[in-house]
Amino acid sequence: MQKITGVIPAMVTPFDREGNIDAKAIHDIVEFLVAQKVDGLYLTGSTGEGFLMSPEERKAVVELTAEALNGRMPFIVHAGAIGTKVTIDLAQHAACCGAAAVSSVPPFYWKFGPDNIEKYYREIAESVDVPVIMYNIALAGVMDFSTIRRMAEIPNVQGIKYTAPTQFEMLELREQLGPDFVIYSGSDEMAMSGLGYGADGIIGTFYNILPDLYLDLYQASLRKDLDAMLDKQRIANQVILTCLKHEMIPTVKAMMRWIGIDAGYARSPFRQFTREEELALMEEFRPIRDLPGAEKVLFLSKEWTLT
Repeated sequence: MQKITGVIPAMVTPFDREGNIDAKAIHDIVEFLVAQKVDGLYLTGSTGEGFLMSPEERKAVVELTAEALNGRMPFIVHAGAIGTKVTIDLAQHAACCGAAAVSSVPPFYWKFGPDNIEKYYREIAESVDVPVIMYNIALAGVMDFSTIRRMAEIPNVQGIKYTAPTQFEMLELREQLGPDFVIYSGSDEMAMSGLGYGADGIIGTFYNILPDLYLDLYQASLRKDLDAMLDKQRIANQVILTCLKHEMIPTVKAMMRWIGIDAGYARSPFRQFTREEELALMEEFRPIRDLPGAEKVLFLSKEWTLT
């Protein structure tokens, strides 16, 4: 696998108020993130509300995004589903659309054991020519270290998106699996430690709204400038913690709209804010604008407006 390193937003999927995919908004989000010079995109994952869409809708989002990107940066597609057949169909479609890799959570809902999980990833890996990236996240059931290590032995499983608090395991994975196994840190509030533990890049929700801040943090990690990394992470965490007092996906989309990026709305059963609620939400974020260094962050320095 040719490594995709750096800052990779888990791109939001914009829906209109009726819950339909907004093709124009997808184009606008892609243009914004390309202009910010992020290093790639991660599609139809948790942030992209992949599990709130039908397989055909997920394919449509991939097609629209690939068309908007037009080869300007690589993208990874989350193809995960409970059933292997659906995942393989989505993975093969993603590969045909030009995805650099496909990703998947382990099968969930039923308590699948390591043998089931291995069967799942092996069948996916054998079905596509592009690399497969595991996705370890509590929402789908965190795989323990021994299971991850076992999955990494499957040919064509070439990386992991690691969204779990036990980040020290990334260091162990790096040391045991070598430099060619790709590791992405998936916890935005721990990007600094993830990169410190040897992650090749960071994939997350808040890179939609704070791409410039995290690009600076990533560059600081390459320089091994811990003070600069901490300064950026401190600001980011204030944004994240304020956001997480509310439903994350609708709040992130509202934040993007405030700075003129049409991110649409979240799909039901997520909520839609009233104008009064959104104004109150905006006020919660205002104190963060006074933090040292906030004036250098696009989201915190730009005038906010409701649309």
